[in-house]
Amino acid sequence: MISMTNVVKRFGDKTVLSDVSFEVAKGEIFGLLGPSGAGKTTIINILAKQLSPEGGSHHIDAKYTEVGLMLEEDGLYGRISSEHNLNLFAGIYGVGKAKVAEALASVGLSDAAKKPVAKLSKGMRQRLALARAILHTPKVLFLDEPTANLDPVTARGIHNLIRELRDGGTTVFLTTHNMEEAVNLCDHVALLHQGKIVEYGSPREICARHDSFKTVPDLEAVFVKMTGVVLE
Repeated sequence: MISMTNVVKRFGDKTVLSDVSFEVAKGEIFGLLGPSGAGKTTIINILAKQLSPEGGSHHIDAKYTEVGLMLEEDGLYGRISSEHNLNLFAGIYGVGKAKVAEALASVGLSDAAKKPVAKLSKGMRQRLALARAILHTPKVLFLDEPTANLDPVTARGIHNLIRELRDGGTTVFLTTHNMEEAVNLCDHVALLHQGKIVEYGSPREICARHDSFKTVPDLEAVFVKMTGVVLE
């Protein structure tokens, strides 16, 4: 469903991605894990065709209108309501108002439908950006740190929503630096360090290879062992 082969990306003299290759199967939750600055968002931007690499190839088996995208920069319109924001995209995607109400409810924002986005908290804006990304029930969904800044209860609700989307046939590609989240959510993960993928597999497979598997897989211990970097 999603693939990258030997992708290289540079900004000026700095190489931010070096020979990156991976594949994501249809209907799975794939996690790209690593600290801030590792190159995770750059990979999403390349796959979403917002950046072009200097080398290698990439492919998504979906049309542009079949892709949902939630990035760190939410791109929401602050002066209008949550509902109005989604209505704008509903028109683009050709979905009805019922889908807008459904999307808001799915992220717990029904009560904020009429509230201007500028008056929402950062966490609420983040949930609204997620509602916009899933509004049209995308075939492929990209989520950049989808639960950052969210309280644990809300984050668990978002995890359940992501699983429901996966079970409905959506392929989910997410970035995170939360290794526990990845273990609980992802079918397969890739560990990214300084623009290179240093490990790939299911969380359990990776941890078993590195003897970091006691009662539950410990991806963070693996990452620290391999890179010397402690994730925060």
